Amino acid sequence: MPDNTADSAKKRTYDAIVIGSGASGGWAAKELCDKGLKTLVLERGREVKHIKDYPNASKPPWDFEHRGTVTIEERKNHHNATFLREETLNWALPDDEQPYIQEKPFRWVRGYHMGGKSLLWARQTQRWSDFDFEGPVRDGFAVDWPIRYKDLESWYSYVEKFAGIAGNRDGLAELPDSEVMPGFEMSCVEMYFRDSLKKNFADRHLIQARCAHLTDPQPIHQQQGRTKCQNQTMCNRGCVFGGYFSSNASTLPWAERTGNLTIRPHSVVHSVIYDDKKGKATGVRVIDATSKEMIEFYAPVIFVNASTLNSSAILLNSTSSRFPNGLSNDSGLLGKFISWHNYRGKGGAEFEGFKDKRTDGRNPSNSYIPRFRNLRKQDTDFLRGYAIGIGGGRSFDSDTSMIGDQLRENLLHPQPGNWHISSWMMGECVPLEKNHLRLHPDLKDKYGIPQIILSCEWSENDDKMVQDYIEQSTAMFEKAGFINIKINDTKSPPGSDIHEMGGVRMGHDPKTSLLNKWNQLHHCKNVFVTDGACMTSTSCQNPTLTYMAMTARAVNYAVEERKKGNI
Repeated sequence: MPDNTADSAKKRTYDAIVIGSGASGGWAAKELCDKGLKTLVLERGREVKHIKDYPNASKPPWDFEHRGTVTIEERKNHHNATFLREETLNWALPDDEQPYIQEKPFRWVRGYHMGGKSLLWARQTQRWSDFDFEGPVRDGFAVDWPIRYKDLESWYSYVEKFAGIAGNRDGLAELPDSEVMPGFEMSCVEMYFRDSLKKNFADRHLIQARCAHLTDPQPIHQQQGRTKCQNQTMCNRGCVFGGYFSSNASTLPWAERTGNLTIRPHSVVHSVIYDDKKGKATGVRVIDATSKEMIEFYAPVIFVNASTLNSSAILLNSTSSRFPNGLSNDSGLLGKFISWHNYRGKGGAEFEGFKDKRTDGRNPSNSYIPRFRNLRKQDTDFLRGYAIGIGGGRSFDSDTSMIGDQLRENLLHPQPGNWHISSWMMGECVPLEKNHLRLHPDLKDKYGIPQIILSCEWSENDDKMVQDYIEQSTAMFEKAGFINIKINDTKSPPGSDIHEMGGVRMGHDPKTSLLNKWNQLHHCKNVFVTDGACMTSTSCQNPTLTYMAMTARAVNYAVEERKKGNI
């Protein structure tokens, strides 16, 4: 009789497996498929096809039953979250999908659907510089990065040209120039603030933030089926034009067209399979989200891109005789040095000028002040630094102090108010060993997978950085002649602004890190981690562009090593 077991295993065997279909997972899939590898992408959530599965794209507000608000009853299914909106509720995660234990307050935002958070990200794409990569070795916190800007420079260019980045070439050492198409215009109040900074603060620059939007589509973007950004500013509903970069609009369809891609949705990854005799990983165990059946898939190359916390948790749950504490975890550091970005500082002000002007159209991006603290020397009582996001516009207001006919007329005919400017900090959190995740020894989720325990908190360094942002932003606004300046510390919990990093950090030494300079596990050479979990430190730039560049670089290395028979 035929060996049905062997036949079944053969059908579940691929050249490569990618865990996760977000920004980094999509890039891993594209690069592997382009290089001829039959690739399986495992997605925890449901299938989301570009255009077809964006039910709320371009929908006007009157077509929503509650005009965008989410009912109290519905919020009960989502941790009573106040930030939910009706137009993006289809991306929200129900409470019972993945419960986790907050040993200390932590807000964990996830996207469990094909494309992950690449459908929801802010699309900001600032490169890192050596000021960022050299931060740990300069001040002694975290470990030295095993790479520098020169290692990623060509890969930044590679992914930028494919993704499409709008912005300018600004010539700043602290923010290396990108491959760009025309940026979005600043408003008059932003340009005024830019000129004020130039006059009063020689070390500070207001520039157009670089963002993953197509303003001048090139043939490579047309081949992807994408077209120019329409400035609708409804991006996180899903863009039917493909005007901004997402896995769904770009890398996944591209990979699919090679004929080498298989995507399996509803596949909750349990662990990576390690073969003690072969001394390498052989595949991935998943729980089918529908049937709850455990299924194994096999491949000689595995990319872990499940997002920072889940990638760390999957590896912690990947135990074997060789690795009883998690895959490649000889150092005991797996899941430690979790970090994130500090967005606690926020503020705004008004300007009484430009009464004859108003903004025409919408801007899907914002302006940006690159980091100016502790660059060339330590000049504050806190480590590292912060960037500042800036947005400006003119509001229209209605006097609602009366009743009757006059109130109706005022509501129907709002009058232009003052110009306003908004500010928010984007600070680098220094990784600390005490900030970690671990698996609960007893509690499991509905798939039988150990629940994650998160133990993370702000440090004194973060507090000092917020205070400096408040002081410096106030000074910059005062010099510009703004009025009604209000800048404060929101005291939001860690994780509130999504950029979790660390847990499977890169480094030179296997005793102090999990990954080498190629994003390859030190003690399991055929497993690569190229999402936020790999980050040794966080810088203050939005990190997704760096994940994408690292992923393309790591895939290129993995395929070359496979050809040589090294993995």
